[in-house]
Formats: sequence, C-alpha cells, structure tokens
Amino acid sequence: MQLINARTSMAVASVVELAVTRADRRQGLLGRDALDLSAAMMLAPCMAVHTAFMRFPIDVMFVDRDGVVRKIVRHMKPWRIAASPRAYAVIELAAGVERDVVPGDRLYLGGAVSAAEAGDGAICVPRVRAVRRSIAEVLTGSLRRPPPVKAYDEDVPASHQGETRYRR
Repeated sequence: MQLINARTSMAVASVVELAVTRADRRQGLLGRDALDLSAAMMLAPCMAVHTAFMRFPIDVMFVDRDGVVRKIVRHMKPWRIAASPRAYAVIELAAGVERDVVPGDRLYLGGAVSAAEAGDGAICVPRVRAVRRSIAEVLTGSLRRPPPVKAYDEDVPASHQGETRYRR
C-alpha cells in the first residue's frame, strides 16, 4: 500500500505500516534504530504522539478522516510531544526527506489489488488495478464488525431462535 498526495499524484511513502490496535499504537516506532526513508507508519485513531525513548527524529503528519493534512511537524526530535485536536490519524515518516506535502493536501492510500478484492466480482481471472481509498475507509473497513443477523432457521434449535449472531 502506498501513501499518495492527491495534489501532486506523487507517492509520499511507498510502504505504509498500519497501527490500528491499541498494542500496535502503543509500540509504534519504539525499539527501532531507524525508519526506511520510503516507509511510513499510520496510527489510527490518534491525535497526539510522543517521541519518548525513540532513537531517531521523525516527521509527523496529522490527518483528518478524509485524509486532509491538518498539521505537519518536521524533524521531531526524541523526547517531544505533538498533537492536533481535529486529527483522526497520525502518519510518522523518517525525518530529513524532502516531501511536497503542505497542510490542506489530501492524502490517500493506493495500491494494487485484485479485481475480486476491489469488488468487480464477475470476472474470475485475477486482474490488478490501482485503487484509491480514503484513510478512514481503509482503517474503519478493516475494523468494522459485520452486521448482526438474527438466527431464524430450521437448522437452529428452538432454544436458540432469535439469538443475535455475527456473520464470519
């Protein structure tokens, strides 16, 4: 998955690591000696980050649910804190790389996916095409629980009729 700037159509990061669970967000980039110059870590939901115990500086971008950059903190050194109250996610990148991103730019996650994964369904031969997804769409889509289904079947015993079950 790539992080792409909609204004310039250029990749901001060629590899994006998602941290969407509490444990992943807590760990973040801690314990690493460096971050690849073309890589990024996206933490969501998140509106504040710290660099306590980190070994290297980072660039931090705060984005809202639509992927619009709200705030950029460049070259954030260890033992600092940054926040943006209207942010939905934080993107951490290696410091020192010149990126053409300014507040107000819209970022989206793009990548190559199969046609079946993208929803084309009818064609069985796997095709690859680029898909543009908003940040919130990717993050909430991966976390959203399927809708509940009431169990009213002939296969379900009478004692379990009406129970709420979740599709797998």
